[in-house]
Amino acid sequence: MIELHEKIDVPRPVREAFDYVKDFRTTQEWDATASAAEKLSAGPVEVGTRFRVTCDMPVGSVDLLYTVTHLEQDKSIELHGSCRLFEVNDVIHFSSSSTGTHIDYRATFNFHVPLGPTVAALRKGMEKMGYESVQGLKTALEDNYPAPTVSASNARADRWVLPGVARFSRRGYTLGKRHWNPISAWMGDKHVVITGATSGLGLATARSLAERGAALTLVIRNESRAQDLVNTLQRETGNPNISVEIADLSLMSEVQRLVERLLRTGRPIDVLVNNAGALFNERAETAEGLEQSFALLLLSPYRLTLGVKPLLQAAPQARVINVVSGGMYTQPLKVRWLQAREQNYSGSVAYARCKRALMVLSEQWAEAWKDENIVVNAMHPGWADTPGVESALPGFHRITRRILRSPEEGADTIVWLAAATEAAKVTGALFLDREPRTTHLLSKTEGDAQEREALQPYLESISVTAPRKSRAPRSAGNGKRAAVAG
Repeated sequence: MIELHEKIDVPRPVREAFDYVKDFRTTQEWDATASAAEKLSAGPVEVGTRFRVTCDMPVGSVDLLYTVTHLEQDKSIELHGSCRLFEVNDVIHFSSSSTGTHIDYRATFNFHVPLGPTVAALRKGMEKMGYESVQGLKTALEDNYPAPTVSASNARADRWVLPGVARFSRRGYTLGKRHWNPISAWMGDKHVVITGATSGLGLATARSLAERGAALTLVIRNESRAQDLVNTLQRETGNPNISVEIADLSLMSEVQRLVERLLRTGRPIDVLVNNAGALFNERAETAEGLEQSFALLLLSPYRLTLGVKPLLQAAPQARVINVVSGGMYTQPLKVRWLQAREQNYSGSVAYARCKRALMVLSEQWAEAWKDENIVVNAMHPGWADTPGVESALPGFHRITRRILRSPEEGADTIVWLAAATEAAKVTGALFLDREPRTTHLLSKTEGDAQEREALQPYLESISVTAPRKSRAPRSAGNGKRAAVAG
């Protein structure tokens, strides 16, 4: 038997420290020996919840299966782990201290085979491992990371088109993950509004933020899916604070009614995620007479964000996250092109132009609101394998499917921008894999100041007709809207 015992004090309330540690997936953020961790049980963390943690230890790489055997909220948690080499009992106690929280951590290992003369060396190695791991937990809970900057390798990639684009794949995510800081910020007192949350990036974002304790308002178009969405997320995460608002965000009348409903609640919005999107392979106009890509991808987030700005101002420090796309790297900002015309229509070009404009809006809002305690950033999810990409871009999906990111990997930077403390130290930037990245890979897309100055007056000038029957189907090649957030 080998016993490890460490004590630390952290400047965090007990509730926040406890909630971070009890989800044992966080071990891969603070324990240098943990290379992967997953939760095997649905619902809240409670007695019986199971985790799998892959650890690189002095005795070799092992997959530890943990089960929570005792849990007393804000006081203690005990877990039993087992692998082919040993059994381990982790006992973690939490108590208030003059500086925040005192954490007492014991881990008792019982090996399946006699250790003989190697026990002294093994004990020394494991004691060092235990000390470094708990110090990693201390650093994570201190949560004092600097403002994010671009790494040297990504800065080099951004200077060249092909290396920069190559980072959009799963490999870019894998490379970036090696250097990420923990996200220990508590979300239990945050209200997050997410548009386009039915599937893909939006659903992955909603699930992750619900697991972190945030109260969610999910804006979706299909009312018939609302209750199933809420029930599924509540069952998977154990978070009861999830509600749905129904709105077709391609219709400005519905955007306005959504704004009015949210304003009537008076509930501050800590985070607004403008994620809803679609790529339309056939040009059509909405029932209000607007070209549909422009209406959904640009005018909608513009009006929604400005409409709920009083609720953003009411939060201690609000964050707006605009989901853009790598396609924008191919297009400059040209205001007169934002509503795509029938001649030579391309759904991917219309999509990219609107995303370029949304990036410019992000920069303009960040500058205008920097003294109003509202942080505005954009993010690019990379190439993610979402239902919308598969249906709207079948050729691209077929060619790239082996290197596409999962929806969770694509949504990671949204979650980081919503939750991480250091993410609020930068405003007006474009992020990919938690790093600020260039907004232009090609000099021809840089545009000019006149176009930027004309953008918001143009959007403000748009008037809509009374809803009428669409002149063409809202299709993406199959008669249905294809959700392609990002």
